[in-house]
Amino acid sequence: MSIIGQVGEVPEDGWDDAEPFEPEDDAESSTVAEFDGDAGGLSPEERRALVVLLKNPFITSESHPREWKAVIASGAAIGQRLNDLYLSLEVNHDREVAYKRPVTSETGSRVFPTLLYNATWQREETALLVYLRVRERNERARGEVRVRVSRSEMLEHLRENRPESATNQASDDKRAGRAIDTIKSTGLLTKTDEDGVYGISPAIEPMMPIPTLNNLLAWLTERMSAEEEMS
Repeated sequence: MSIIGQVGEVPEDGWDDAEPFEPEDDAESSTVAEFDGDAGGLSPEERRALVVLLKNPFITSESHPREWKAVIASGAAIGQRLNDLYLSLEVNHDREVAYKRPVTSETGSRVFPTLLYNATWQREETALLVYLRVRERNERARGEVRVRVSRSEMLEHLRENRPESATNQASDDKRAGRAIDTIKSTGLLTKTDEDGVYGISPAIEPMMPIPTLNNLLAWLTERMSAEEEMS
C-alpha cells in the first residue's frame, strides 16, 4: 500500500540533453541573487523552505521551525514555485504541518508529470500506520497534546494482529522492528527524552485523512484474508 510521496531520483542516463538555462543579458537582475547568474526571485529563507519541502514528505513547526515560518510568511510565492513543478502546497494550520501534493485536473482528463514517487508499504508498515493514526486520534480526543508510544507497544500490537498462519515469531519480530524504523525514517515517529519512546507526529492526521485510513483498513483486511486462505 502506498501513501507518502517522495521526490524521485534523476535517471541514470540523466535528463534530456538540453542546454542549461542562461538569463538574457538585458534581463532584470535579481535582488536576492546568491550566486553568479542567479535569476531566482525567492529569498534565501524561502528557497531553503522550498528545498526542504521537496526533500521531505512534510515539515512541521517542530521539525523545521525556520522553514515553517517561511512557509507561513511566503506561502503564495513558495506555492507558485511548486506549481511550476506540477505540485501544490498544502498547509494545515491547526496541526502546523506543510506538505506537497501532485496536482490533478478537475476533470481527470489530463495527467501531469510528477517528481514524486509512491513509497510502497508492506503489511507490517501498513498495520503500524493504522495503529498510530487511530491511537493519535483517540488520545488527542481525550485531551493529550503530545501523544507518545513505546517501541514495545508497537511490537506487541503487530504481534497481536498477525494472521494465524504467521508462526515464525522471530522472523516476524524482525520485520516488525524494520517497520518501526521505516515509519521513523518518514518523520511520523519522533525522538523523545525517554529511551524507546517516540512521539507521534501531528502530521499523521493530515497525511492520513479518514478516506486514506479507510482504504488502509480495507487493504489490511483483504491481505489478512488472502494470507489465511493460502495457509
